This record gives sequence, C-alpha cells and structure tokens, in this order.
Amino acid sequence: MDHQSACRYTLDVQASIERIPQIRRILAAHLRYWSLDAHIAPVCRAVDELVGNVVRHVTGDKSCVVELRWTGRHVIASVADTDRRMPKLTSPHPARGGLATVAALSDSWGTCATATGKVIWFSRRVKAAQRVPRSSLVPLDAVREFRPLPAKPLPAEPAPAEPASAAADRVLETTVVN
Repeated sequence: MDHQSACRYTLDVQASIERIPQIRRILAAHLRYWSLDAHIAPVCRAVDELVGNVVRHVTGDKSCVVELRWTGRHVIASVADTDRRMPKLTSPHPARGGLATVAALSDSWGTCATATGKVIWFSRRVKAAQRVPRSSLVPLDAVREFRPLPAKPLPAEPAPAEPASAAADRVLETTVVN
C-alpha cells in the first residue's frame, strides 16, 4: 500500500531484484516533484543497496517498507525489514557495495532495532533551505466550468412604489412654484 503526504512517501513492497528498478522510478518521481533533481541519483543508488541487502541477507519474509522524507533541509530515506539481525559494515570500500556505498552517498546514516526487525536510514543535506509544500499532494477538485450569462437581457425589475407622503410633497412643490 502506498501512503503519501506533503513531505513523506512510504512504500510497502516485497523485496526482489526485479522490484528494485520500480522502486527507483517511484522515488525518482517523488524527488523530482519535490524539486530535488540533484539528489535523485545518489538517493536511488543508496536505496538500491538497502533493498538489495534485504534480498541478499533476509531469510524468510522479504517484505520491507521504503520511506522517503523531505524536511526542507534534508532528504531522509529508510528501509525497514523484518530481520532482527543488525547489519555490519564489512568493507570500507564503496566499490564493494553495501553499507559502505550508503555511507559514501550520504551525509549520515544509521541503523535502529525495532519490535519487528530493523530500520536502516540515511540522510543527505540540501545546500540551500527550500520551501516545503504545506498542502497535501493530492490533486485538488477540478475547477467548475465557466458559463456566460444568457444572450437575451433579463427583465427589468419594477421601480419601487413611492410613498404617499413623498407624492403629496411633490404636488405641493409644483403648486407653490407656479
């Protein structure tokens, strides 16, 4: 199920090698929508590594939750899975992939044990603070169609009736003047 709000996107997915390109396209679309085009390649590459690690290292249920957040200063991505074993940085060389690649592509990263497994996250700082949308990203209702007024003129309203005292004053004024 996909959940979406102004600055957060969450995707529940079964991790597999075939799903990684689809996840990449979805995240790239959100980053593009948030005007973070410069972060598409590194964020997607790091998430590819994290989802790939779920495929390679998690036994049994390979469901995971990929989350993308935009705070106005940082892009934060995380992948949560159901395996309770915490990951290890086995090589400091990003060319070998894994957490070393995530570390090289991010400003900070970490892991956190949860009641159902673990979360691995990373963040990237955006150089200049940008405005974060305050409203929902859900499309607004369509604008109602504009319809011009009818071509024929509308009937004129009758003039309001004059009070009797005003009519009597007018008659007196004309009599006095003549």
